This record gives sequence, structure tokens and C-alpha cells, in this order.
Amino acid sequence: MGISRDSRHKRRSTGGKKANIKKKRLYESGRPPAMTKIGATRIHTVRCRGGNLKYRALRLESGHFSWGSEVITRKTRVLDVVYNASNNELVRTKTLVKNTIVQIDATPFRQWYEQHYGIKIGQKKAKKGVVSTDEEKKVSKSVAHKHALRQKDRTLDPAIDDQVASGRLLACVSSRPGQVGRVDGYVLEGKELDFYQKMLKRKKGSGK
Repeated sequence: MGISRDSRHKRRSTGGKKANIKKKRLYESGRPPAMTKIGATRIHTVRCRGGNLKYRALRLESGHFSWGSEVITRKTRVLDVVYNASNNELVRTKTLVKNTIVQIDATPFRQWYEQHYGIKIGQKKAKKGVVSTDEEKKVSKSVAHKHALRQKDRTLDPAIDDQVASGRLLACVSSRPGQVGRVDGYVLEGKELDFYQKMLKRKKGSGK
């Protein structure tokens, strides 16, 4: 039989049956879902209509994630799948699809922040926002001047700081792993981060 994406076998919006006057066509055929999981990278190439190629990711372990407010992108590991608005089964099986909320390793972003601003983030409460002194790390006058200029307009969301302290950031997958063979996305911030943290807390409280 195979997977068909035609609509001739469906009823009309009014409920009436349609006369199916032709057989299935190859251009109407579909393929099984990739159901991409977290693990050692495994990507299959699929030849498609017109000789085009799709990259069917079966396993992925890292991707490029963007930190919007700082305008940087870093390659980092995907650690866990924590939320999916469409289906809880995709969370249980740790399946990577577009718009999945995942936890990623915060280390590359923390290292960049410390190098760019000369400030350590993700410290304990008493040490939060400590400027790196000469005793901690010696820098040249020109680098110290750069850090001072950058720190004038610096703002860091406390929610991001807390996540960096735990070593994990919440991020959203914006690529389609089963189509392009990559798991890329962006770090959650602001109202979007608040919303998903609230949803995760609610889900944890309900015990599901």
C-alpha cells in the first residue's frame, strides 16, 4: 500500500464522498517519519523528486544554537528533550523535531561571555557578576579597555544566569532534523523562556 498524501480518498468538508477516479501516483507518495533521536550522528541520504536530496537524520548529538540578545551562535551538545507542544510521546522517546524544547550544554556560551565581557557568569549567589580581577586573570590594557566599553551596555537576564549556573540552557529547535539532517535552534529568552519554564513546572507538578 505505502504512504499516500493524496486527498481523493477523503470526504468533502460537507461530509459527502468523492468519486475516486484514478489510482495512486508516485508524486503523491510519502515516507515514514525519521523520528530523530539523541545519539552518535547517523544521517541517511534520500533521493527525492527532481534528483534533489534530503538528509534524514536518525541520530544527532550536537547542533548550532543562537543566543539572540548577544547575537552569537555556538555549536553545543543537545542533552535532553524536555517539552513538545504537539505530543508528550515525543518527549518520552526523546525525539527531535522542529519546535521541540531541549536542554543544551551552556559551556560554549559561558566561555564566550567570560572572554567577551571579562565577567564570570553562572556563579553562586554571593559571587554573581564578579568582574575578573588581575589576580584571577591578567589581561593587557587594550583588552581591559575593550571589556570596560562592552560592560557599559551589558544586560544579562537573571533567568539565563541561573541556567548557566546549572550548566544547561533551554533552547528551541528551529531546523527540521528529518529533512535537513541538522538540529539547529535558538536559546530561549524573555517572555518565551518564562512561558516554557511555567509549562515545565506545571507538567512536573502534575506528575506526567
